[in-house]
Amino acid sequence: MKIILLGPPGAGKGTIAKALMAQDGSVQISTGDILRAAVAAGTELGKKAEAAMKAGDLVTDELIMGIMEERLLEDDCKQGYLLDGFPRTIPQAEALRALLARLGEKLDCALELDIPREVIIDRLTTRRTCSNCGEIYNVKSKPPKVEGVCDVCGSEIVQRDDETEEAIENRLEVYNEQTAPLVDFYRNEGLLVSVPTSDLEPVLAAINSRL
Repeated sequence: MKIILLGPPGAGKGTIAKALMAQDGSVQISTGDILRAAVAAGTELGKKAEAAMKAGDLVTDELIMGIMEERLLEDDCKQGYLLDGFPRTIPQAEALRALLARLGEKLDCALELDIPREVIIDRLTTRRTCSNCGEIYNVKSKPPKVEGVCDVCGSEIVQRDDETEEAIENRLEVYNEQTAPLVDFYRNEGLLVSVPTSDLEPVLAAINSRL
């Protein structure tokens, strides 16, 4: 499958991506992942991205698209890929459309997890993360066996700075301004599949109905 995952922070995109990867061997790709990988590999584009980030500048869309093209040409993408957090803007979506046309590929769908705002705020404000290994917990639905202690490595579990209610409201505002317009873009492209949940079975049913 070649799918774009859409949805605000806390919608469950990462959880769904893991389930879809387990199902058919697709790989999950995010802008952050490919930038870090390109920098670590020392590619020409990676060096340019590293220089921009060290200077405190935004990495240009042109540079991101070049790195994205390199990533999509790697062997593991032949089985399919899930684009998580990319594209973020309409110009990036248009550039991606042109890139895939040049590669002779096309998207199967853009999957929107249309989760209510109040659910997202509750989900993120109750989320906790291990300060060492990154294991994720939820004080309501997935608490650790010992309060404040990671089940996996025994380190302290903390609330991230960007998961306070004020920070989440700001993140949702940024999403609504910059990324939510992609929903209409992909609806107009005839690629949008929207589900009001991040539960796996209805998500799979919605995707399969589109394929």
